[in-house]
Amino acid sequence: MRVEIVAVGTELLLGQIADTNSKWLGEQLALAGVDSHFHQAVGDNHRRIVLALRTALARGDGVITCGGLGPTHDDITRQSIAEVMNVPLERDPQIVARIAELFASRGRAMPESNERQADVPHGATPIPQQLGTAPGLLCPVGNKVVYALPGVPYEMQEMFTRAVLPDLRRRQGEAGETGVIVSRVVKTWGMSESGLGEVLAKRIAALDEAGGNPTLALLASGIEGIKVRLTAKAADASAAAALLQAEEAHVRAAVGEAVFGTDDETMESAVSTLLRAQTKTLALAESVTGGLIAARLVNVPGASSWFRGAVVAYDSRIKHSILAVPEGPVVSEAAARAMAEGARNVLEADVGLAITGVAGPEDQDGQRPGTVFVGLALEEGSEAVELHLPGDRERVRQYSAISALDILRRRLLGVRA
Repeated sequence: MRVEIVAVGTELLLGQIADTNSKWLGEQLALAGVDSHFHQAVGDNHRRIVLALRTALARGDGVITCGGLGPTHDDITRQSIAEVMNVPLERDPQIVARIAELFASRGRAMPESNERQADVPHGATPIPQQLGTAPGLLCPVGNKVVYALPGVPYEMQEMFTRAVLPDLRRRQGEAGETGVIVSRVVKTWGMSESGLGEVLAKRIAALDEAGGNPTLALLASGIEGIKVRLTAKAADASAAAALLQAEEAHVRAAVGEAVFGTDDETMESAVSTLLRAQTKTLALAESVTGGLIAARLVNVPGASSWFRGAVVAYDSRIKHSILAVPEGPVVSEAAARAMAEGARNVLEADVGLAITGVAGPEDQDGQRPGTVFVGLALEEGSEAVELHLPGDRERVRQYSAISALDILRRRLLGVRA
């Protein structure tokens, strides 16, 4: 079964609010095993809403609209659905009474404009509202269906769960369709999107030839790396999980240590897992990142058991006086190593991680913006890695933070950067 989502509201097109409704609905449809190949956003314009609905119905078995069910002049989803159904609107006195009762319970008189929310296309079934004033609609269009839901997220979610999802499952059952669609995200760092695509190209082609279940897709996610989304459709969640587990193994085998986590796992949680497993503690010395790395680490629950603390040595004098960095350029491999050693000694940790560099916009110590040095100090000695990162000042700092954590992660895995 294929269901499209049509989000209604000019404010969506103007970027005044984010369309979180379509995201949430897409997740719920996938969990129900319903394919959703297209999402649309359309402004408060009758002609364009009608076009969006007809287009969606031509491509699929059903449509879910969000928004445009309020009492004002620009709430025109009902009228648009009625035109698509080729039927008139009929005012339902029971809905009028329900809305009036709701206003009365709040000690207010119902404005006359709210009666518009009781207009129902002939042949449609109202979905009673339990959290607000606007009822939803279940509208048959031939052998297809349009579900109209309010745009307020918590109202929409409650109504979808209570009324739309059961009807979708009934229709799936009548069509002999059951199953779920489940996704897993494998997160990588250190490879370009094109490079990762080349590594996985043969596997993607093989999956396509075998019917495309599961599927692989690459998602460039900026300062959080390149993600590989695995999606499987199966009879139940357990079967889908088995498909995803097997496919994740293929991805990890092909990509290697560039994989640092899945789904909600972060680079800092990956570092935490390794430090805990090796019973090691960590100390930081930050310059160019100004505390960004420490902020990420303390977001990990239980970080106090392995994270000693951080010295944010932004001023060069702090590098020299507290971290014992020798006089000379502070944006260099030598300075990064000394900072890491100083942090390890001062904070009495097993591992010292340090970072120094140039975020821009001007050169420093003869180094161009984007030049970063990451230092590591361990019991067996210290080392440093030179990086050249793209972007403006803020992007360089964010890239620096996750890159430093990735270098530490790989070193804890026994892989030198």
